Amino acid sequence: MKVASVIGVVLIVLGLYLGYIGVNKISNNTNEIKFLGLEIDASNDEGQTQGVVFVVVGAIMIGGGAVMMKRK
Repeated sequence: MKVASVIGVVLIVLGLYLGYIGVNKISNNTNEIKFLGLEIDASNDEGQTQGVVFVVVGAIMIGGGAVMMKRK
C-alpha cells in the first residue's frame, strides 16, 4: 500500500470523526422550550458555529482523503 493511500484513509477516518463531533455539537447546542404556548429559543450560537466548523473541516478532510486515495 502506498503512503498516499494510507494518508488518504487516515484523512477520511479523521474527517468522519470530526463530522460526527460537529453534528453532535450542533444538536447539543440547539434547544427550544415550549411553555404555556410560548416557544423559547435557548440555543447557544457559539456552540452551533463550532459544530458547523467541525462539519466543514471534516468534509474537506474527507474530500482530500478521497483525492489522495485516487492518485496513482
